[in-house]
Amino acid sequence: MEKFAFVLHPLTIGDMRRVSPFIRCIPDSLLEHVLRKKKPFKVSHITGVKSPYAEAEGWFIGCPLTAKQMMELPEEFVIDRIVESGKIAEELGAKILGLGAFTSIVGDAGVTIAERLNIAVTSGNSYTVATALQGTREAARLLGHDLRDAEVAIIGASGSIGSACARILSREVRHISLVARRLSPLEELAQELNGQGAATFSVSSDIKEILHKADVVIAVTSAVDFIIDPADLKSGAVVCDVARPRNVSRNVSARRKDVLVIEGGVIHVPGDVDFHFDFGFPPKTCFACMAETMILALEKRYENFTLGRNLKPSQIDTISALADKHGFTLAGFRNFEHAVTPETIEQVKRNARL
Repeated sequence: MEKFAFVLHPLTIGDMRRVSPFIRCIPDSLLEHVLRKKKPFKVSHITGVKSPYAEAEGWFIGCPLTAKQMMELPEEFVIDRIVESGKIAEELGAKILGLGAFTSIVGDAGVTIAERLNIAVTSGNSYTVATALQGTREAARLLGHDLRDAEVAIIGASGSIGSACARILSREVRHISLVARRLSPLEELAQELNGQGAATFSVSSDIKEILHKADVVIAVTSAVDFIIDPADLKSGAVVCDVARPRNVSRNVSARRKDVLVIEGGVIHVPGDVDFHFDFGFPPKTCFACMAETMILALEKRYENFTLGRNLKPSQIDTISALADKHGFTLAGFRNFEHAVTPETIEQVKRNARL
């Protein structure tokens, strides 16, 4: 039996309020203070992960800091909390630890955490990229977009996931707009990639301007609040929101019935998996970053797989092949805790007159 663990944390104070009716009565400032003082803990035991080649069990470990706290508290304090989470995983017998949400962003994106633990560590970002692009390609096809000729925008392209998306899409797309707050990393990325594939690149820090023109959007910033509103998007656009917390406002789905928003990386797990914890997904499905940790455990690749901010296409190709081998598949499309049905897609096409 292979063994893994995965670190969870509340994205917002609202996540904590959904856990317990009692917490709803506590003011935000006091609840944040309590979370800062609380130590990491075991959340649940994960059972039933089984491929044709191996079987695994694992554990969710709770690191009780919100995304906002992880970005604003002293870096060393946050890293210490994540390492403490990893020590619990070690005690439980896990041989590899996956870093969820903002635990994979803090500091040097997992490198220091891996150095301070005695088990392997991965951020899950390689499989996150692979499945986000797989979903984006399929959603674009269903809406009738030829991805080669579409105006593609990557919001948060200076980050590890965004730049990896740019590198892979440069093989198949003719033009990509790279968007982030700082232009210099985008200019370096564009200069590196121009001429290497089919794509040409433009760079911008003006999210709104680029969104108004984009047919296909991949949103993957580390912003702690929404950055894409209903008025920002072109009619008929496909948006793959890979970020957690989400980059796309819930109002987009409520008010824009002529655009298709999907979440990146919703994965069906092989076997009769039971997470014994409700994180908002249908049974037997999970985030791609969680799935990467399971895949590596099933393959017995107890190694630091995806760390740091330089994701290599070869890593993404490797984890995609291993996912196929062990039976992990894309579990359709989801948007704000709801399945995106064929009827929804047809409605978008009609409203956008595609």
